Amino acid sequence: MNKQTTNSWEQRDMANVFHGFTDMGTLNSNGPVVLTHGEGIRVFDVHGNSYIDANSGLWNNVAGFNHQGIIDTICEQAQKFPGYHAFFGRVADTTVALSEKLVDLSPFDEGKVYYTNSGSEANDTMVKMLWMLHRRNGQPQRRKIITRQNAYHGVTVVTASMTGKAYNEEFGLPLPGFLHADCPHYWRFGKDGESEAEFVQRLARNLEELIIKEGPDTIAGMFAEPVQGAGGVIPPAAGYFEAIRPILRKYDIPLIADEVICGFGRTGDMWGSVKYNMEPDAIVASKCITAGYFPMGAIILGQGLSDELTRVSEEAEEFPHGFTAGGNPLGSAIALKSLEVIETEGLLENVNRVSPRFLERLHKLGEHKYAGEARGVGLMGAVELVADKATKEPLPGDLQVSERIANKALEKGLICRPLGAAIVLGPPFTITEEEIDQVFDILEETMAEVFADVGL
Repeated sequence: MNKQTTNSWEQRDMANVFHGFTDMGTLNSNGPVVLTHGEGIRVFDVHGNSYIDANSGLWNNVAGFNHQGIIDTICEQAQKFPGYHAFFGRVADTTVALSEKLVDLSPFDEGKVYYTNSGSEANDTMVKMLWMLHRRNGQPQRRKIITRQNAYHGVTVVTASMTGKAYNEEFGLPLPGFLHADCPHYWRFGKDGESEAEFVQRLARNLEELIIKEGPDTIAGMFAEPVQGAGGVIPPAAGYFEAIRPILRKYDIPLIADEVICGFGRTGDMWGSVKYNMEPDAIVASKCITAGYFPMGAIILGQGLSDELTRVSEEAEEFPHGFTAGGNPLGSAIALKSLEVIETEGLLENVNRVSPRFLERLHKLGEHKYAGEARGVGLMGAVELVADKATKEPLPGDLQVSERIANKALEKGLICRPLGAAIVLGPPFTITEEEIDQVFDILEETMAEVFADVGL
């Protein structure tokens, strides 16, 4: 695609923008893509090139990039009451209304909502809530947090420690006291001859052994994504949460559902935790809550944790934590409208209507010679590339096949995401079956070209 070469947007970016989670080799050789606007599921760059964004931005632009109803809500609320905080007992009316809505949508009969600006901040805050609760209950030693290998829970120091990804070693993380249990990925981690049910029971035994080894009275809580999204779209093995939930209850360990990616319809259900029978004590939400139009995170506390945290905060006179923009009235109005759009404009219904076609094309892609596993649920999916289907041997890392596929797909007008050896997709909830076919037609063509280029 043609790019300006003199004082271009790309040059201005390279001179002034420091990029996170970006392959620096690709950035230095190809330059950035500088975007100007979006229409439906497409975004457009400064040169007028169009791209199907098959990742909804970062999983979050589920209503497309120019939903007029949400835009109108932004304008109306900005004129009425654009900004405030939720400290000192003061709060915007839109924030109260949103809290009612979130509790109503949640699997909890009653509860309360706490607001942040992101999923990372929400998970970080949830940890502080647990630490404060246990300390006030006379158990200050209960500080250890259990997550899983390959989990993603955020980028703060605490949530990066929770994240089971090797790249956080660059920061000297994880901190002590952050424990990573087994990843519930049967295809990758099941043993030869081990059934899926046997795999689940092994993971449950391992979890209980970990708890006993560390000391049940040292564990503050366990966090789990219903589907590990940034780990490469890994649905849990069948019966996984049904197996681990009794163990956590046995040792009085709260289970927190990280629904930052799964929440509000991505899996085909409003909550991934409901789809997979998690029965959490609290839900962490973000991303889709505002359809990507405003930064917001939220913790929905079930009644048990809500009552306990309210009690200990009263004892302490306050919950000494918060964010200036948490519960922002503009963001709350946008979230209310976004949830209305998901519920009343057929977005959730569309996820379930088109997901069979999405999964059909995904599994067809999984028939490729170098595709080890195609996996997904709802409108989230991944194909993991391997050197050998039978042995599941990974491709040589220096080939950077997934990165090559993503880069070449971009040249063809498709945005997809390389995650390790996998190509990950999470399109907007508005996508049509015709657009799904366009996505996979490009991917099939791209994979053929890339594997030919690398000599495989």
